[in-house]
Amino acid sequence: MPRRTISAGSVAGSVRVWPGNPYPLGATWDGRGVNFALFSLHAERVELCLFDASGRREIARVMLPEYTNETWHGYLPDVRPAQRYGYRVYGPYAPEQGHRFNPHKLLIDPYAKRLSGPLVWHDAIHGYRVGDPAGDLSFDRRDSAAYVPKSVVVDTAHTWGKDRPPHRTWSETVLYELHVAGYTRRHPDVPERLRGTFGGMVQPAVVHHLRTLGVTAIELLPVHAFADERHLTDAGRANYWGYNTVAFFAPMQRYLASGELGEFKTFVQVMHDAGIEVILDVVYNHTAEGNQLGPTVSWRGIDNLSYYRLVPGDWRHYMDFTGCGNALNLHQPRVMQLVTDSLRYWVQEMHVDGFRFDLATTLAREWQDFDPQAGFLEAVLQDPVLQRVKLIAEPWDVGPGGYRLGGFPPGWSEWNDQYRDTLRRFWRGDPDQLGGLASRITGSADIFGRHGRRPRASVNYITAHDGFTLRDLVSYNGKHNEANGEDGRDGTDANWSWNCGAEGPTDDPAINTLRARQQRNLLATLLLSQGTPMLLGGDEVDRTQHGNNNAYCQDNDISWLDWDHAASPAAQSLLAFVARLIELRREHIVFRRARFFEGRAIPGTDVKDIVWVNTDGSEKDAADWAGRDPHRLACVLSGEAGHHHLTAAGEPEPDDTFLVLMNAANEPAGFCLPAHAAVQAWRPVLDTAAQPDPFCGGPALAAGSIYTLEAHALAVLVEAPPPPTPIPA
Repeated sequence: MPRRTISAGSVAGSVRVWPGNPYPLGATWDGRGVNFALFSLHAERVELCLFDASGRREIARVMLPEYTNETWHGYLPDVRPAQRYGYRVYGPYAPEQGHRFNPHKLLIDPYAKRLSGPLVWHDAIHGYRVGDPAGDLSFDRRDSAAYVPKSVVVDTAHTWGKDRPPHRTWSETVLYELHVAGYTRRHPDVPERLRGTFGGMVQPAVVHHLRTLGVTAIELLPVHAFADERHLTDAGRANYWGYNTVAFFAPMQRYLASGELGEFKTFVQVMHDAGIEVILDVVYNHTAEGNQLGPTVSWRGIDNLSYYRLVPGDWRHYMDFTGCGNALNLHQPRVMQLVTDSLRYWVQEMHVDGFRFDLATTLAREWQDFDPQAGFLEAVLQDPVLQRVKLIAEPWDVGPGGYRLGGFPPGWSEWNDQYRDTLRRFWRGDPDQLGGLASRITGSADIFGRHGRRPRASVNYITAHDGFTLRDLVSYNGKHNEANGEDGRDGTDANWSWNCGAEGPTDDPAINTLRARQQRNLLATLLLSQGTPMLLGGDEVDRTQHGNNNAYCQDNDISWLDWDHAASPAAQSLLAFVARLIELRREHIVFRRARFFEGRAIPGTDVKDIVWVNTDGSEKDAADWAGRDPHRLACVLSGEAGHHHLTAAGEPEPDDTFLVLMNAANEPAGFCLPAHAAVQAWRPVLDTAAQPDPFCGGPALAAGSIYTLEAHALAVLVEAPPPPTPIPA
């Protein structure tokens, strides 16, 4: 390869640069030097800017010498890992034609594996003159380098040892959504310098808590590098959740105590050693550059017309299905490549086990409408790497026809908000919920039972980062978002919550007892439902956000998990309860079937897989669903419907048969215990009203006897040998 030396312009000295290669994209260290490659279909030329270790002083500027297959590239034999860099891209500034090139703006490499320094909100990071009457049609010549994060060349080498993904089956999966920073920020057993980072997540006390709980996968709120919006920083707040991406390959800097990628990789290794999968919440639907009035920090300045979906015939403006100002243009092959390369990188290089896609409907829009055969969905499902990991969609966006629950293709699971709302409404005592409840707790076949999809397609949840915590769900009738500074306009009003008699904290023991029971009711229903359960991190230890149901900008005690409170007797009791529920689910496949219930005889038997029963023990008919006992539901889950393990002879052995009773009414209910197949007696396993231990159990009760279930309570009973006949005196 011939050598060339190109002057570094006004910078003293010179930098050797060779033609290099157009692939792979990004900055790639090969042990001898670094290849730089940047896609831009419409650019006229590209400058690579090198900075010193502080990222504040530009030390060299090099024109990339080659342009091959729409990619600008060059090889610098004297560059090493840790080098800070950025791009300046030349081309027309013509917003009305979709072009927004401005070489005065330093740009983040879309393939940057690490960033250094924050994004500082200054008018210079905009391609136009902020405040100019011409708006985004004006042109700003100020240099933005001082305010933009620098991309960093990385050495991806890491000693993975014997790391192996746990490969948890969907039927055994219990998801646990958490925020990396907030989870450890107040943990007393995490060193101060590691709190709020991946280094904090691997501390023994944190791992012990997760293992004690029994979850099988942690779903992390966004960890891709993101930016705080200007209106938040101006108000002294921050984007806590992280749905505002500036780099799809780089971890968020403030989550790395060491500043090195190895910290994230070690975190994954430790989770895998504990049998826990790592799933990332990813945001490919939009970027932090926003609409035409947003900053120019990466894609917009590299090739706006290629990277973003612009309004046809009105190229100055952006199509917006997310409410965040823009949408990535996945119809452009190289933009599709950017997203799939990012996903593969996190699987192959960082060893993550799956993804939850924020506002996934946007990713599957062909021009305007959602298409279950959209290019992105097909690209992922045919990819030999991505088809093997867990794929979860948030099946909606804010565009036309954006609500697509149940519309994603086989291979995907979806957040089921109908599950959330139905369970909340049933347990707070709303009428007309029985039919919906029956469908939700059996896997939502009415939504997902097509194209060979299975119950695991339904990700069941009651609470998530967006909304109330579980404790707040039973403590507040309305949202209390005053700290957000938006005069209560933010956050949903459709919470379906119930404060149990007082708004917020109270010393009333009866109300607190009811709240604790309602939490147990909701958790028990969630973890014993068919489908894939998801817990919100901290719900198992009574976490509160003090009524805030939209804490996206609260990087403080409102959002952070209070580990001192988690150590209280009440919180520890709830933790033990949830762990027992997860254990019960794990031990009995009847609660996590691979197939939907059908309500008819299991092949080879005359036993129905599920039977819905009235409080008198009779099987429900159509009329019973319409109006009888509107706040009570009971069902028998046949052990014949789920094979527990193989016998010594290699034959599948049935699981136990269970009876589940629910009473959301304000008064106790007597349930006549039904005779189901050969079941002649039932033994209580769980009663959420039982004190002090809901799992205290009890003696076997003969079929036909009455089980009294307290108001606002749930009970689970298991088949048992018939009680002995009393010997006459």
